[in-house]
Amino acid sequence: MENLLEISEAEVRINFILNTKCRCNLLLRSLCPSSPVAFKVQTSSPHKFLVNPPSGLVPPSSQVSLQIILKPQDQIPLTFPRSHSDRFLIRTARFDPDPDGSTQFDSVNSWLSTRPTQAIKLKVAYVGPFLLQHAVSCGDFDVVKNMIKRQKSVFNDLSAKEAESLLRVATQLDDNSEDMVNLLLEAGLKVAAREEEESPNENNVGYYQVDPRWESKGWSELHAAVTFDRTEELVALLRKGRREPLDCRDKEGRTPLHLAAAKGNIECAKLLVESGMDKNAKSNDGRTALYRAVVNGNRQMVKMLIEMDADPTIPDDRGRSAFDVARDKGHEEMVEIMERGKEVLMAARCGDMGRLQSLLHKGAAMNFQDQYGLTALHAAAIKGHKDVVLVLLELGSDLERQDNEGHTALHLAVEGGQLEVVEALIDAGANANAQTKTGVTPLYMAKTMGYDDVSQLLVNRGTCSFLPSASFSSSVPLT
Repeated sequence: MENLLEISEAEVRINFILNTKCRCNLLLRSLCPSSPVAFKVQTSSPHKFLVNPPSGLVPPSSQVSLQIILKPQDQIPLTFPRSHSDRFLIRTARFDPDPDGSTQFDSVNSWLSTRPTQAIKLKVAYVGPFLLQHAVSCGDFDVVKNMIKRQKSVFNDLSAKEAESLLRVATQLDDNSEDMVNLLLEAGLKVAAREEEESPNENNVGYYQVDPRWESKGWSELHAAVTFDRTEELVALLRKGRREPLDCRDKEGRTPLHLAAAKGNIECAKLLVESGMDKNAKSNDGRTALYRAVVNGNRQMVKMLIEMDADPTIPDDRGRSAFDVARDKGHEEMVEIMERGKEVLMAARCGDMGRLQSLLHKGAAMNFQDQYGLTALHAAAIKGHKDVVLVLLELGSDLERQDNEGHTALHLAVEGGQLEVVEALIDAGANANAQTKTGVTPLYMAKTMGYDDVSQLLVNRGTCSFLPSASFSSSVPLT
């Protein structure tokens, strides 16, 4: 049966505060273009909840605001964020008015009771800073993680003092203090460090500067600066006085860029990339900064990293790339941003210089790889588009990037018999002795395919005469 209504939220999310009336607003959107939709809201806990309006009509292709009110509660919910006992049911039906045209709510209730209805089930989740603080103080890691997952904006509602208090509570836990602190910081908790006074001591120095747990994480000054979004301090560290290398790693293999991306600190992330930090570096789990930005749903961070030529196709240890995650999570705008890389590859394949330059000017990813591992440079090389190859090389395209079978751009230029492109790639510094996964070199490939002019060029440029005993067969789909 075709759905009649769409609900703006997948669950009733209550920002819970003890002894306070709490509200949740939903929108009921009609999916019926020709007639009104009647609805009635029921709850499993009528002693706790009020609904306004409890029933009514949604005009065709329109929407109605629904407010759910939790009466003041003197106890914390037994389970949260997901409630095991509280839920809502919205019954709907296409409304055919009575002959007298009556549309009063009592008439709608009566009318619904005599008609077959659709049922929309809504579960209840209790979230908000109050419950988050309680869960942190109890050391309940799973509850805190689930609350943050449901309400990524929870930290936005905290004052600087509340944020510092939350972090202090986490550091004072007996058992999983380090895990809890790490979870909060990774999720975006920001704590402004206090300035040193004329006679500094350990009580008035910025929190991250004195807490030994930062050292236990393997954090450098750069890690700490981006964690707390201290842009001015980061600039000072990058310009002078930095004691550690730019791509320093913590104990989880994360660079400062990983933390900046995970926490959504765009200015810090941009400063790091502009300073030369590896934008495609992997942490111990194989994730890049772009991957973390996608997981967090941070479109602006994704856009910035893609414009800085971060690669969305790099797989983590489970074989999933940032592009895969964006597609699986339904982040259409992110997918569109990253798919510009496909357009770059297509423009290079067709030799469309105007389109290529336009895409690159707009920040499209130059080193995007398709499902075969092919980049724009691979595509232009095998097709013999020397002008495209030269532009890509000038802009810093990765000469030694391999496709899924280990072919470099030079291998594919040889395969296509593109003498001028082969020469251009060697002039640019391409490794003429590069081997594929089966040990095939460009010279072996040229000899096998009977390209005497290409073979002679490679020999003249100092290519090793040794030919590995490997079979060669092309499976590059660039026709």
